[in-house]
Parts: sequence; structure tokens; C-alpha cells
Amino acid sequence: MKTLDQLKVKIFGDGADLDGILELCKNPYIIGFTTNPTLMRKSGISDYEKFSRQVLEHIGNRPVSFEVFSDEFDEMERQAYKIAGWGKNVYVKIPVTNTRHESSVNLVRRLADKGVQLNVTALLTLEQVSVVSKALEDRTPSFISIFAGRIADTGREPMPLMKAAVEIMAPFKTQELIWASPRELLNIFHADEIGCHVITVTHDILKKLPLVGKDLDDYSLDTVKMFHTDAQKAGYKL
Repeated sequence: MKTLDQLKVKIFGDGADLDGILELCKNPYIIGFTTNPTLMRKSGISDYEKFSRQVLEHIGNRPVSFEVFSDEFDEMERQAYKIAGWGKNVYVKIPVTNTRHESSVNLVRRLADKGVQLNVTALLTLEQVSVVSKALEDRTPSFISIFAGRIADTGREPMPLMKAAVEIMAPFKTQELIWASPRELLNIFHADEIGCHVITVTHDILKKLPLVGKDLDDYSLDTVKMFHTDAQKAGYKL
């Protein structure tokens, strides 16, 4: 199997815990960050801009994506320009549709024409990828985020779809595909295998990075020791 040093896929940290982000900044394998309003709410963030600017103070020049949160395209556009103004390494996350299932493709095209770096998010179909990719073309550096983990949650294998998405986007040199919402560390290797450019990984999965390449006999023994130790600590008797 490949080592982490041999992987071509870029690993971005995904979360909204400032202390966790600061810890990830020390990890040489983490070269970018993403977040979203749901993660921010779960972390108790009440001031969106204050938190975002705190993140920017600590991550250096690493790319980071912050999401608009309006459901109206005019307001999304206003928010996008404001967010883009926070830094040269900022990408503005635009959902592929609003909550009424109206496509954001026209907004994506307008923002791309103005040079706003974009991360079009919450895609789950190849039709969405094709439409968004054509709207972006090579107008601006951009990410397209497919929620591969959510595809897997429906019982579908995401690998063929993700591979096809790479091919759809291939003509455009400024577009990068993100494997979003991974469910296990192995997904990093899946993403690398099909030529995906980026994978966003949560803190819980990133904690498992030291296990990559671990000897399985040793890991088996560690597991046996864990069961024995926990039984002893619990004081179980028969």
C-alpha cells in the first residue's frame, strides 16, 4: 500500500473547532481547510465573521473555504463578495441549489466572471458536476465538492461516480474535485486512486493517520490487550 508521502491527493481539514484547526496546522499533511454553517453551529460559533477571521489569522496561506448562508441568490452574491474580501486564500462555498431546488449555476457563473475563487458544494450527481463545471470553465480557481460519503450512505458505491467526475472536469485546469464527507480513513486512498484532487477529512478520521501502514499482527495484539485491559478495569467476574 502507499504511504502518506506517496499520495497525490491533497488532504484538507474539515471542521469548525478553532483549537482543533490550530492543532491541524502543525500537521504537514494538512494543506487546506473547509468548514460550513452546520459545523460552526455544532461548535457553538455565534459570530460567523469573527470566527472566520480567527481561522485566517492562524492558517497562513493555506486555502480555506467559507460558505454563504442565504437562501436568496442576490444575498448569496453579496455575502460571497464580502467573504472573498477576507483573504487571497479564501474560497467561497456556494451550494449547488438553494432550498427550493433552484440551481445556483447563474450565480456561480457571475462570481467566476468576477474572479471570485469558488467551492461549489453539496453535489451528488454527475449531471450537477457537468453543469457546474461548464459554468466555471477556467474563469477562476475553483473546487467542486461531491459528498461521496453521503452517496455511500445510500448504499451506492461512490468510486465510479467520483472517477467520472474527474474526467468531466479534466478539460479545465483551474478546477479541482473534492471528495467530501468521507466516512473512513481508507477513503483517502480511494480518492487518490481515482485521481481526485482533494479530500476533506474530519478531526476524528485524521486522528487515525498514525495507523496508516501499521503492522496488522501488531494491531491485532493491541486490540486483544485493549479488551483485556478494559475487562480488568471494569472488575468483571464470572
